[in-house]
Amino acid sequence: MVADFFGEQVAQRYDSSQDEMFRPEAIEPAVDVLAEFAGDGSALELGIGTGRLALPLSWRGVPVHGIDLSPAMVAQLAAKPGAERIGVTIGNFADARVPGTFRVAYLVFNTIMNLTTQDEQVACFGNVAAHLEVGGCFVVEVMVPDLQRLPPGETVRPFTVTATRLGFDSYDVASQGLVSHHYRWDGDQPESSSIPFRYVWPAELDLMARLAGMSLLHRWNDWHRNPFTSDSRQHVSVWQKLA
Repeated sequence: MVADFFGEQVAQRYDSSQDEMFRPEAIEPAVDVLAEFAGDGSALELGIGTGRLALPLSWRGVPVHGIDLSPAMVAQLAAKPGAERIGVTIGNFADARVPGTFRVAYLVFNTIMNLTTQDEQVACFGNVAAHLEVGGCFVVEVMVPDLQRLPPGETVRPFTVTATRLGFDSYDVASQGLVSHHYRWDGDQPESSSIPFRYVWPAELDLMARLAGMSLLHRWNDWHRNPFTSDSRQHVSVWQKLA
């Protein structure tokens, strides 16, 4: 059984803890891209969470359906204005099926890495292909693994260091494993959590897409469509269903 690491405690503070991702300058370029690929069709969000992108995409007139494993995250979405227009299926987006077909499916903010085995990630691409119209697109936003920035012999890299929050990624290179450790001080109540991921390389994602009958259409550094280079620390990739 797939573990749900986004329970009530995480869901209640998710929007504020990820505040930089909720700023207009982070949301609007992503919604612009997704709305363009959706055209006059529908969109499927894998890992819809609290609706950071689904709601503004819906406000653009794009019908959106989402899949998410966490009832607590979906409850946060359901409490927001406009959520009644968005359908949600509770389940593992690697294999959960929903009715209909879609012009675009998308998986953002490193969420592909929540699938912690290669088999699950491959299954996800197959599941997306089964939901897409011919010519439809799958859009993924994910980090480039930070291995080249690790000193020799080191396995841990900090990603957040403030007076109230510490965050560290711990890498297992042999298994492409990554555990994100989060420590938070809110008043006198310290909190900690550790979430496992499987990091994945761009070329590996391209092969997964190929196995699912999709071909790479675009790869950018970001939602502004800046070029992807050897120095890029993330990418937005678009694969198209061929037949």
